[in-house]
Order: sequence, then structure tokens, then C-alpha cells
Amino acid sequence: MPFFGELFVSEILRKPVLDPKGEEIGKVKDLIIVKGEPLPKVSNLLIERKRKLFNLSWTELNIFNKRIISANIYSENLQPYEFREDALLLVRDIFDKQIVDANGAKVVRVNDVKLEGLNTEAVLIAVDVGMRGIMRRLGVERGGEDLMRLFRSHLPYNLISWNYIQPLAPKLTAISLTVPRQMVSELHPADLAAIISQVSHKEGATFFQDLDVETAAEALSELEPDTQAAIITGMDTEKAADIIEEMPPDEAADVISDLSVEKAQEILESLEKEDAEDIQELLGHEEDSAGGVMTNEFIAYRPEITVKEAIDKFRQDAEEVETVYYIYVTDDEEKLRGVVSLRDILLASPVTKLSDIMETKLKTVAPETDEMQVAGIISKYNLVAIPVIDSEGYMLGIVTIDDIIDRILPPAAKRKRRKV
Repeated sequence: MPFFGELFVSEILRKPVLDPKGEEIGKVKDLIIVKGEPLPKVSNLLIERKRKLFNLSWTELNIFNKRIISANIYSENLQPYEFREDALLLVRDIFDKQIVDANGAKVVRVNDVKLEGLNTEAVLIAVDVGMRGIMRRLGVERGGEDLMRLFRSHLPYNLISWNYIQPLAPKLTAISLTVPRQMVSELHPADLAAIISQVSHKEGATFFQDLDVETAAEALSELEPDTQAAIITGMDTEKAADIIEEMPPDEAADVISDLSVEKAQEILESLEKEDAEDIQELLGHEEDSAGGVMTNEFIAYRPEITVKEAIDKFRQDAEEVETVYYIYVTDDEEKLRGVVSLRDILLASPVTKLSDIMETKLKTVAPETDEMQVAGIISKYNLVAIPVIDSEGYMLGIVTIDDIIDRILPPAAKRKRRKV
């Protein structure tokens, strides 16, 4: 068993490898990694001798630890290293790569890798993403510990277990090392957006591609417009359409409006007819108007139905609507007649008709009303949503308070919507 204890890879880099007589046959340059059970393992050492690279198999080692590395062969028996496309080199392919820290919801860099003995193998058990890893590679880890002791503190370890890392593949991209999809999907969409925003558009797109459709749609809504456009533009049209369909119409319209005309048309043509029509309708309004801010997803029932009937219908209909604050009451022509709050619905008798409890003194806005005026009305009357109606009284949509806040705070993040 050549491996004893545990070590960090940086502790053995440039370390001499000795032959059976104790003479140096080369220095450790890198480690070749292969898939193992349950963890990736070291299959070979890549050693450097007289500026040439040689391959030293794990089975050709006698001792492997941070104090001594010795082989059971001599220098004349070393095999030259032959470059292979499918080879995974630990230092070259894992060091300094970025990974997602699901606990901190951020992107971190691999500063070192920890190895541990398992049976007769050396396996990868964790990556070091903290200051210790940097200091260890610089050879000043002990000095850092001594300095921290002066302040009655200690230099913390910041390790991410390899159990939380996806299976390895050669030629890792900067974001290929990441936590499993299930853990990522459990992050808040705003945290996912923060992670994607910390890397380049290309790396963010790679990370984004691995998300399921529902998670991707939620995360996309939280990204800045230029990042949204870059990611969707680089995606397959079919998958992009699946993500757009999963989004509320108003947010989908915001994304579509930032794409090139060609890409926008491709996606719109790939959507379900009803979804495409909803988005097209929203794209037809000026960007800074109530119509440009509103969503055309809302719940509206006829005035003659009872509270019990409304509640039964609501249980089904609410699953398809992102935000529900009120139930709107419209006539057979879909003209707005009143509004009922969810509180009033719950307090009313089950046999009461909506017409008997609806509020008829309504605050509404026209689709062309400026968004700042809409914000003022919502603030003045303490509303959480306000209906948008046309000149004939037909209900077009609603503007919610969160849509207004997203649009006006911060001003620099306002979207410039283009008609498609």
C-alpha cells in the first residue's frame, strides 16, 4: 500500500521521486485521475526529468505521502508521457477552475485538492476553495497560521467534499466542476442569478444549460437583460422556447424584447400559439407604460357565481398564474365590473354571489398610462395590483406592485423594450 494518511496535492508538487536506491528519478509535475468507486482516484504520476515528462503508474510506487515518494523502478524504466485527449490531469484541469458553492450560493475557485488513502488507492475527497489553499501553494501556510495565532484566531479550512462534485470529465471548462443538479435547483432563483452573473457569459450559459426548465425559467427572470439575451441567444431554439413558455408572459416579453429580431421570431414561432399571442400582445405596448409593465395573467370570474364555486375554480386556476392578489369580476363581454379580495372571499358565506361582495369603486389605469403614474396610484391607495383596461372597459391585464418595483428600482436596470 503506497499511500499513507492524507495530503494536499500542492504539498507534493515538485517533490522528488526516488528509486529503490534513494536516487531521484524526477519531480512530481501532475497527477492523472481516473474514475473510481466511490471517488475519483490517482492512476499515474506525471513526473518531470531533464525537461521531459514521464508516466509513473500507481502500481510502480512503494511509498506515497507528503514526506517521501518512492518508486519500485529505476529511471531507465520510466515510460515517456504520451499526450491523450481523454486524459484528466489534476493540476492542469482542476486547479484554479471555478465551482459553485451551493451553501454560500457563489462561485469559488479551486485552490488545492485533498487526497486520502482508500484501500490501496489515493482518492480525491475534497477541494480547498479557501485562503489556506492559496497560502499552501505559495508555501506560506505555516506562517499564516502563526500570524493568526498572534490575534488569537486560526486560519480556517474551506473544503467542499467531492461527494458534492459532479463526475469528472476531461478538458473541464471553467464551470464544469459544480454541485449536483438537485442541490442547484434548490437554490433561490436570485442566488442562481448571482452565481451566473459572477462568471463570463459563456461560462454562465454552460451552467445555465444544466438547469431543468422550471429552475432555468426562474433564474432567467432574475438576470440582467444583457445576460438574459446572451444566454438565450446561444441556446438551442427549442430549449429556449421551453424556458420562455415556463415564464410569466410579462417576464417572457421582457426577455424576447432584448433579443435580435431573428432570434425572437424563431422562439415565438416555436411557442404554443396561446403563449405566443400573450407575449406578442405585451410587446405591442410602450415600454414605460402600464401596458409595458402589466401581465395578462389574472383570474376573473362572472358576477353570478357563488363564493363556493369561485373557491373551487380558484384552486385549479391559481396554479397557472404567478401572482394572485384579487379575483376580478367581469361580465360576458369581459368588461371589468368589480374586484374581490381573497380576504373577502374567505370571510363570505359560501352561497354568497360575487356580485354581492365585489368592490365596484375601482382604481384602474389605461394601457398607455406612464409607469410612474401607475406607481403613484398604487402607492397612494395602498394597492398590491391595479387593473389595466382599454377605452371600452375591457380588462387587458394587471400591474402588480412587484412589477413596478422591479421596473423603477434601480433606474439603471430598466429595460428598453423593442417591438418584435
